[in-house]
Amino acid sequence: MRIQLKKVFLISQIFIFLACNSKIDPKITISKVNGSPSYENSKITSVEQKIVDNEYEFTFELEEYELGVQTETEYDYQLANSDKGQHIHFIINNEPYSAHYSENFSKKMEDENNVILAFLSRSHHESVKNQNAYILTQISDEPIDLNNEFLFYSRPKGTYKGKDTEKVLLDFYLVNTEISTNGNKVRATIDDTVFLIDEWAPYYIEGLNAGDTQIKLELIDINGNLIDVPFNPSIKTVTIEK
Repeated sequence: MRIQLKKVFLISQIFIFLACNSKIDPKITISKVNGSPSYENSKITSVEQKIVDNEYEFTFELEEYELGVQTETEYDYQLANSDKGQHIHFIINNEPYSAHYSENFSKKMEDENNVILAFLSRSHHESVKNQNAYILTQISDEPIDLNNEFLFYSRPKGTYKGKDTEKVLLDFYLVNTEISTNGNKVRATIDDTVFLIDEWAPYYIEGLNAGDTQIKLELIDINGNLIDVPFNPSIKTVTIEK
C-alpha cells in the first residue's frame, strides 16, 4: 500500500512538473490570418527617384489604395497596429523595412549597391499580395538580375509588448516565384521550431517566450534545397516583452 502511494505521489509530481513547464515553455504555433480586405485592385503604378541633398527622394503613384487610414477588417485581428494607418513598406537589401505614410519621402542610402522592394501594407502591417502592389528596383553600380526568384522578410519586426505578444504577425513577400504543396516552399524556423509553408498568406505566431526570438525564412525548392538567390535565407531577431 505504501509503495502504491509513493507511485501515485511520483506520478502526480510528474504531471505537475509538466504542467508548470508547459506554461513556462509554450508550444510555438502558426495559423493563417483570415478576414483582411484583399485590395486585389490596389496598385503601385510608378515610382520616381532623384537625388536631393545627398538623399534619394521617392515619389510614388498609387491606385485604389489610401495611405494613412485604418484598415477595416471582418474580424478582431489582435495584431500590433499602426495608429498612423496604412503605409508603404520600404525595404533596402532585405534589411528591416521603414514605414511611410505618404507617397513622397526621402531616404539616405548607406551602400552603393541597393536593391529596393516597396509594397503596400495594411495598418496592421500585413502586406498586400498582388502582382501590382509592389515595385522592385535597384540603384547600383553592380546590378543583379531582378528576374530571380526572391523571398523578402517583412514581419515580425522590433519589440512586442503586453497584448501584442499574444499573436505576432509572420509575413513575407515573394517576387517572381510561387509556393505550393508541389513546388517551392518557405521554411520558417522560429527559435528551434520548423514550419513548412506552402501558401503565400499572413500567419499568426503564438506561444513565443519572453526574450529574443530568432526567425529564419528560407525559400526552398520541391526537394527541400535552399534556392541560391540573393537575400536567401533571411534571419532576423525580435524581442518579446510580456
